[in-house]
Amino acid sequence: MAGAVKRFIPLFDRILVERFAPELKTKGGVLLPEKSQGKVLEATVIATGPGGRTNTGEIVPPSVKVGEKVLLPEYGGTKITFDDKDYFIFRDGDILGKFQS
Repeated sequence: MAGAVKRFIPLFDRILVERFAPELKTKGGVLLPEKSQGKVLEATVIATGPGGRTNTGEIVPPSVKVGEKVLLPEYGGTKITFDDKDYFIFRDGDILGKFQS
């Protein structure tokens, strides 16, 4: 992981994720063209913010932790680039679910 990403801390209830690389081959070994690869909806959590606040000012911690695998919505998120790698920032409520290990 790059140094700039390690120093980056999202604010509030934001989550920094790195999407998995798309499959370039089928199980049979056929190379897939770029258009048919589709969007990858799975990612790894790289960093989390401290959490959102309730109306009374209490902090609600994020529902995911660093290193967990999550399911993302097809659209949304803010794309940022560190050291020529793409990362995305989502709100905690936008993440659809997490995979148990």
